[in-house]
Amino acid sequence: MSRVKSKNTLPERLLFKELKSKGLIFKRHYDILGKPDIALVKEKVVVFVDGEFWHGRNFKEWKGSLSEFWFKKISSNIERDRKNRKTLRLKGWKVVRLWDKPILKDLKRETNKIIRCLHNN
Repeated sequence: MSRVKSKNTLPERLLFKELKSKGLIFKRHYDILGKPDIALVKEKVVVFVDGEFWHGRNFKEWKGSLSEFWFKKISSNIERDRKNRKTLRLKGWKVVRLWDKPILKDLKRETNKIIRCLHNN
């Protein structure tokens, strides 16, 4: 697991570039709870770019095919994400979670999710 890239993945780099092109000011891998991939500090918006396996996208559909180790690992990741999201919201942050594969398929659409969150501030 230590060889799995957790920072500056391709979906993150594409998102960084797209947000910069829109003139947005953000911090990468901001040092707060959950270590979000992107933080728009002034607007109090954080963005997590989640890998579908590691963070359990559609987990209910495929959890039965996992060994006990992986079932527990992914389940604990999902629970940690949920707790972090709740705590950040209680502290006044807006939390945007994006899956990695949709970023690769439709970068503009995924970027617009962040933009909409900013406009709802």
